Amino acid sequence: MDQRDWREAARRAVPRLDGEIRLPGLSGDVTVLRDGLGIAHIRAGSARDAFFAQGFCHAQDRLFQMELNRRRALGRSAEWLGAPAFGADALARRLGVEAASRRDAEALSPEARAMTEAYAAGINAFIASGAPPALEYTLLGATPEAWEGWHTIAVMRRLGLLMGSVWFKLWRAAALPVAGGAVTSLRYDDGGRDFLLMPQGAEADRWRASLADLAPAVAALMEAAAPDATGGGSNNWAVAPELSETGRPVLAGDPHRVFEMPNMYAQGHLACPDFDVIGLTVPGVPGFPHFAHNGQVAYCVTHGFADIHDLYVERFDAGARHALFQGGWEAVARRTETVAIRDEAPREVEILATRHGPVIAGDPLTGHALTLKSVQFAETDLSFDCLPRMLGARDVRSLYEATRGWGLIDHNLVAADTQGHTGWLLRARVPRRGRECGWLPMPGWTGEHEWQGWIPHEEMPVLHDPEGGLIVTANNRIVAEDHPDYLLTDCHPPYRARRVAALLRADPATRSPAGSATIHGDVLSQPAGDILARLRGLAGCGAGAEALRQELIGWDARMEAGSVTAGRYIAFRLALTRRFAAVSGLGALAGHPYLAPAPGVAPLTQLWWALPALLRADDDALLKGENWDGLLRSALEEVAAAAPTEAWGETHRPKLVHPLSPLFPGAAPVLDPVAEPLGGDGDCVMANGLIAPAGPRAGYGALSRYAFDVGEWENSLWTVFHGASGHPGSPHYADQHRTWAAARMTPMRYGWAALEAEAETRQTLRP
Repeated sequence: MDQRDWREAARRAVPRLDGEIRLPGLSGDVTVLRDGLGIAHIRAGSARDAFFAQGFCHAQDRLFQMELNRRRALGRSAEWLGAPAFGADALARRLGVEAASRRDAEALSPEARAMTEAYAAGINAFIASGAPPALEYTLLGATPEAWEGWHTIAVMRRLGLLMGSVWFKLWRAAALPVAGGAVTSLRYDDGGRDFLLMPQGAEADRWRASLADLAPAVAALMEAAAPDATGGGSNNWAVAPELSETGRPVLAGDPHRVFEMPNMYAQGHLACPDFDVIGLTVPGVPGFPHFAHNGQVAYCVTHGFADIHDLYVERFDAGARHALFQGGWEAVARRTETVAIRDEAPREVEILATRHGPVIAGDPLTGHALTLKSVQFAETDLSFDCLPRMLGARDVRSLYEATRGWGLIDHNLVAADTQGHTGWLLRARVPRRGRECGWLPMPGWTGEHEWQGWIPHEEMPVLHDPEGGLIVTANNRIVAEDHPDYLLTDCHPPYRARRVAALLRADPATRSPAGSATIHGDVLSQPAGDILARLRGLAGCGAGAEALRQELIGWDARMEAGSVTAGRYIAFRLALTRRFAAVSGLGALAGHPYLAPAPGVAPLTQLWWALPALLRADDDALLKGENWDGLLRSALEEVAAAAPTEAWGETHRPKLVHPLSPLFPGAAPVLDPVAEPLGGDGDCVMANGLIAPAGPRAGYGALSRYAFDVGEWENSLWTVFHGASGHPGSPHYADQHRTWAAARMTPMRYGWAALEAEAETRQTLRP
């Protein structure tokens, strides 16, 4: 088909969103109003019907996305996506996502079980409704498969799968034979000093482990090393009523993830006699896990970077039939699963697990491999019990009590209520163990690095109405190193949190819903400023390099979309990072078995983030006799020889790629919306970040932006990066993109009277 035919096919695949439809399984009528952005506002006569209708409407808009994410969770995505998806499927099988999700579903409270089952029934009702198949099903020659309640847990588990510490530990484990004692410098930059969440805004130095602290891990890893082994955040903030421009709390932020089509979030509104909640939903998951308000309390999250994953170096006997533990050999659990692959023969995955968990890296037949023990799998998780409780919370304190038991992923849960209170809670389950576990995989055979129970909910870090009236989180450090419990080793740099706090303190206009957009769109880069400061004292450059140096040091370190110099700074930093990777030998670790678990760890990405701190401290321990001045000069010379001439926004313009575009390139112009030029980078509050090995194009950023006026809800604002619909043929597939790219927002419609008057479409779901 030509492009016109694909566009017509896409248009025909959009389901009807008005009129009346009869659905077996409903107990009463449900009204679905869609506003001018195509966002579904659902009003039902009972909580069960509300969740049923939420499942139905999610499926109307996003069924293909929901099923693909379910397949990714269960290790079946290669059936659709082919061999490139095999690695992720194999990891999902090794982790046992299906078994863990079924186990959790069996333990749910009656209320949570009813929620998941009603939601799944709503999805199935849509599948059986006679609506046209989504374009993606036509492309694949596939038909949708039915849903069960436990599938919603699998989807939620997959969306936060292994986020955080496991990747840093794998990186340092691979780097240890090359870096030696300097391995402890391979962390994300601390910006000079860390900017803490608790006490809010305090600064502190990081603890840097010595090799004595890590001696057991070093010995275990060196024992496991082969003989030749030497040769990828979010912002949010709360303003107390005494500081805000409105006299009410303001809660705002933006979740950052890789740009996936469709967006992992969908705007939604769900009401019944028990609750009336609006916010960002997760297609495939009932309720509002992350961002919402219910008319009494508003809440939002960022990733907290709590250390919820531990890695162990295991000793195996011949044939890897047993693993050593405290002097005895314990049987290794083994099973084999078959992964079907589009256009290829199936592949088998052998899965081995010790008392700590599954082998995820290395080959046990060599006598050593790495196993994973993760909060996401180790014990029954009751996160879904929290979801219906959160909908009925009346204030910040009751919201935090409602989250007791949440463990699927760790969050900074920031909230504000209509009584004028604000708060922050580390919403997580964190095991008790030594802080040495945060740096490297520990020896699994000694029994000296096991979990010692859990940090109770009552002892998790929390703030209520902090002095100063501001709460800011941006994946920065939670607490100082002297906190009684070990919580984390790695986190994102403090640049964004420090900048958000500075903007809020400096300009009262930012302390309002409308003013939040100024913060969302801020493009000042602290590390750019730090690197420029280092360049000011650099001498001995050739003519071309000196001209570029002069241009850079005269620049204001703002990653404006229209700035050519901003693009040249990124080209320079990439060139410097590549030289660092080559000189240190760390770049050669690409493809190391410890870095192989999907999606993989790229040395260049890790070095990109570590570079500013090393440069600021003139730490040359990893440079093998070279020095930073020499690397700076050679990087300047490289870029000066072919300096970028396009504005940064063009160079940085993302490519929004649907997962089926590589398989069906003829349909790609329909599946892939054209993106706008973007400013910012991963170091700015407007964190449209690049992924270093892929070059300057934006690969991740804010999936949504929002600002709640707590108590005057009609003043609240939001946007998403493409649109409300997952159908490429819908007018709402990408109609919010320009607003989002400009860091603007549109009204968040909540009042039912106005919605009734202004609705673009109205649909009645009837039993």
